[in-house]
Amino acid sequence: MDRLPPQAVTGAAMDAVVPRRPSKRYVRAGLAFALLLAFGAGAWQLMPHGLQVPAADVRVAQAANGIFRDDIVVRASAQPLNSIMLDSVESGRVEEVLVEDGQTVGKGQLLFRLSNPQRNLALLERQAEHAQQISNLANLRVAQEASRSEHRRRYADAEFALQQAEKQHARNSRLAQQGFISAVALEESSDRLAQQRRTLDNERRRFETEESVRKQGLQQMETAIDGLASGLQLVGATVDALAVRAPADGMLTDFRLQVGQTVQPNQNIGRIDDPKRFKLRVEVDEFYLSRVTRGLAGAVHQDGKQYPLKVSAVFPQIREGRFTAEMVFTQDQPAVISPGQSLDAQLTLGRSAQALLLPAGAFVNDTGGAWVFVVDKDSGRAGKRAVRLGRRNNSQVEVLSGLAAGEQVIVSSYGPFGKAEQLQLNK
Repeated sequence: MDRLPPQAVTGAAMDAVVPRRPSKRYVRAGLAFALLLAFGAGAWQLMPHGLQVPAADVRVAQAANGIFRDDIVVRASAQPLNSIMLDSVESGRVEEVLVEDGQTVGKGQLLFRLSNPQRNLALLERQAEHAQQISNLANLRVAQEASRSEHRRRYADAEFALQQAEKQHARNSRLAQQGFISAVALEESSDRLAQQRRTLDNERRRFETEESVRKQGLQQMETAIDGLASGLQLVGATVDALAVRAPADGMLTDFRLQVGQTVQPNQNIGRIDDPKRFKLRVEVDEFYLSRVTRGLAGAVHQDGKQYPLKVSAVFPQIREGRFTAEMVFTQDQPAVISPGQSLDAQLTLGRSAQALLLPAGAFVNDTGGAWVFVVDKDSGRAGKRAVRLGRRNNSQVEVLSGLAAGEQVIVSSYGPFGKAEQLQLNK
């Protein structure tokens, strides 16, 4: 068995790579950096973010699924269904007041009297002018009758003369045949007969012409008298209007006339209201202008009973963010109701439906329903988030997108936050 030659003994087998231990200085630096990061993260968490807002100053609500009731409750004012305005037709001084404000009056009842000397004088002048024209008409008729009598006399004379001429010509014709008169005498007799006929015909045409002129003049005179009579009636009506009477049955309202007061034409002096039938005048937020239309159903509740209503008129003019509508009772109305009485009226805009809901609040008007502040429950921070809101009523807002059920939203006014993008709610 061959033996290996002896090897030289060295210390190489005993050498091993020993890793260098890190310097204590680097270890301390790493630990300090880690502590600094931890401290910074903690400080970041503890440091306030955004506008500081006391939590007690805001109202926070949770988005939740529920039934959206598509109706609104509006404040309504009761008004008479029918009112007649009392405007003065004539000017004058109040001489007598026979009724009081709030009194029930009947149609034709005298309310007050005015005095106006100018109207009385104008009436006297018209009466005198009318009487003068009637006298002129009578004189014209007398003159026309006299003219007719004269014509009848002349016509009778012409007829008699014609008859005499016809008889004379007949005698002359017989005599001429017998040879007792000449042909010249017969010709003259014939000429006189023709002349008498022309005279009678002219008298007839003259009468017809005069009669046509007389008839036309008489018609013109009668037309003038009729016009004067109409004017006299108008002036008489103005004088009668100085005694003002109730145009209908009802309750006298806003009537404040005093004896001695001067009233001008077209001056409003009150109105007469129907004391039994009422309508409701409601003020509605402009947001609902496109949804409130004539015929829309509604109701009021009083003394445990519901009284159906419908919208009878919509006035789209917007004042201070609201428009006006009128509603009438479709069946019975409350037994106890007075002009000006305030009632809560419910307007049904559509059907109820399942939806994600938020409580109604001032935030909707502040943002136009485009975004909200969503609150993180753990940190108390609130950040802006774009949302899309739908229908709303007095207590609910429909959320179409941008929120999930259970998320917290600030629903109070956003006015105090200015242009802040983030809020920190402090307890």
